[in-house]
Amino acid sequence: MDTVLAFDFGLKRIGVAVGNTVIRQAQPLAVIRAATNDGKFAEIGELIRQWQPAVCVVGLPRHPDGVEHEMSVRCRRFANQLHGRFDVATVLVDERYSSAVISHQRGEAIDDRAAAIILQQYFDDESHS
Repeated sequence: MDTVLAFDFGLKRIGVAVGNTVIRQAQPLAVIRAATNDGKFAEIGELIRQWQPAVCVVGLPRHPDGVEHEMSVRCRRFANQLHGRFDVATVLVDERYSSAVISHQRGEAIDDRAAAIILQQYFDDESHS
């Protein structure tokens, strides 16, 4: 059984979800709100030490037509930093519709739920079986 962490990267907040390769069910875990890049990576590092993931999944935003935009580049950079700083495999998952799924929900802390949707997409994709 391998643990998987997923991240919904944002400039102000990063949503985090957790799951494993046996149950294949994503659960919201945390919302990282650190003001600095170093602070964000310190919190992420603590989660990685605690959960020891085999892989980290990062949501890759795209326009509805599939074209990447500015946040796509930032998310790719974030995934590369996760890999480089923590020596953990990273996978990018199309997150085009994750926000739409939870947009009807109220409250600010939806980032962890968006990360859970991204992780569930990863689990549901047969290529990751």
